[in-house]
Amino acid sequence: MGKLNFKQKYGDYKALSAADKGTFWKEWLISNSLYIFLIVAAIGIFIYNHRFFGIPSVVNMLSLTAANLPIAMGIAGTIVLTGTDLSAGRVVGLTACISAALLQAADYPSKMFPDLPQFHPAVMILGTLVLVMLVGALVGLVNGFSVAKFGLHPFIVTLATQLIVYGCVLLFTNLNGNSGAPISGLSEPYKQVVNGSILKIKNTPIPNFVWYALVIAIIMWFIWNKTRFGKNMFACGSNPEAANVSGVNVAKNTMMVFILAGVMYSITGFIEAARIGSNSPATGTNYELDAIAACVIGGVSFVGGIGSISGIIVGVLLLRIIFVGLTFLSINPNMQYIIKGLIILIACAIDMRKYLARK
Repeated sequence: MGKLNFKQKYGDYKALSAADKGTFWKEWLISNSLYIFLIVAAIGIFIYNHRFFGIPSVVNMLSLTAANLPIAMGIAGTIVLTGTDLSAGRVVGLTACISAALLQAADYPSKMFPDLPQFHPAVMILGTLVLVMLVGALVGLVNGFSVAKFGLHPFIVTLATQLIVYGCVLLFTNLNGNSGAPISGLSEPYKQVVNGSILKIKNTPIPNFVWYALVIAIIMWFIWNKTRFGKNMFACGSNPEAANVSGVNVAKNTMMVFILAGVMYSITGFIEAARIGSNSPATGTNYELDAIAACVIGGVSFVGGIGSISGIIVGVLLLRIIFVGLTFLSINPNMQYIIKGLIILIACAIDMRKYLARK
């Protein structure tokens, strides 16, 4: 959406002069420099350690990609609207803690809600998923309403809700004398639904949540590309004034984007609770940084109106490949924060250069 194809920008390549062809390749290299660097880095890591692209490592990278994909697709919509969402990680943490607390094993001795009625496991799992999705949607509604109706900048709004949601996480994890202790002892059906496997590659199981992420990606692709809401979202991101004149309800669509984002965060939290097995107020910390980095790598532009689900998937995958690669290189984990920051800075600089070139 919003991208110029080659012929629109350069015309017929064969008809270009040698100087123009040189300019084209220079621009192409600059525009794709981050992709090139990440791919070259991955190849270098593989040369250093051949186990990097072994079956267990590849499945691990796919699993990490799937776990982070819903939150990235949620936050991407807010970026398309020239905004962002700093509350995403905390919503993941809140919904993960709620999911873990409600789906602890009935016989677990430190059960957070010992008097909670026990229904069939399928009812408990689906009911909890619906509940946390409503929680995520509520946070998204607050964010979207504040941005759309009060005209506040998404950065300020979501910074505020990030603190509010974190306070809710702290209060929740201190209920019933839990005193902020990690919430673990999850029920076996819940763990099996998320972490179980129906397919193995050379005895390496692929977790079920990989398939859930694939289904969610297909649904989000349909929403972005085949629905009126998706078209309106890109129109609002490109030029909200023009969209409003064209009959698009900008405020309504802004709220819907943030609500959908909140639902995506809650699905991430539901999966994350079972994936990591032990949840605390720290769950979800800085997850929004990874999501934002993946989005900008995947071509979702902060200038608005530009992005694609396929690009987000590529961005999340490339970021996971690099972070797993750093582990193979025995790089200090604290260095990852520096690398994340540099990736975001470079990707935004490249995106801005593309924007200025289009102008």
